[in-house]
Amino acid sequence: MQRRNMILGAFAVVGLGGWAWTSQRSGNSTELTNLPGAANAQSTSADVDTSGITDMVLGNPDAAVTVTEYASFTCPHCATFHTGAFKQLKADYIDTGKIKFIYREVYFDRPGLWASMIARCGGTEKFFGIADLIYKGQSEWARAGEPAAIVEELRKIGRLAGLENAKLEACLQDGEQAQALMAWYQGNGERDGISSTPSFVINGSLHANMSYADMQKLIDKELGS
Repeated sequence: MQRRNMILGAFAVVGLGGWAWTSQRSGNSTELTNLPGAANAQSTSADVDTSGITDMVLGNPDAAVTVTEYASFTCPHCATFHTGAFKQLKADYIDTGKIKFIYREVYFDRPGLWASMIARCGGTEKFFGIADLIYKGQSEWARAGEPAAIVEELRKIGRLAGLENAKLEACLQDGEQAQALMAWYQGNGERDGISSTPSFVINGSLHANMSYADMQKLIDKELGS
């Protein structure tokens, strides 16, 4: 399970439009060069406008139970959840209208942010389909090697999802969007006390990663069944 650094210390500006990102998986910061604008965004601040960032939602918007998942696209446990238990959750509770499901990204590292930029590139209609492809291919793209190679593998996933090259490049070059996403993540994470992924907030109560059986018990309790 991945754990984040203190949110406000997650990265530091290193020069003209670049950043160095410090993650607990690596003790070193790496300056990004010759990568998309999203990779080179300035650090975020409290006054960044996040009004354009939307939650990705499935299920019944008026359901009595809301399940919010906090996940990182580079988190192996998140990939395990989305390629397994999430399918059951969707069939049992989301597709049946019993719950409202919200997915919120967590950024522990640069590739996680790039993956989010690709997933959001197709808008709300394509998000979960692209996210599914990203999680299924995590073991390949996340281990592609150099940052540029990782970005190229993510571009391939975007193209597989039907996104055109021009659209993908526009998304990846959108530094303002990257800053807004970081500020949005920081605000969400601090408010809900997120320190690991996946984490689940079920009707306001925070829970760490768990088995699907345990999740069912929590949801059913909230449903009164």
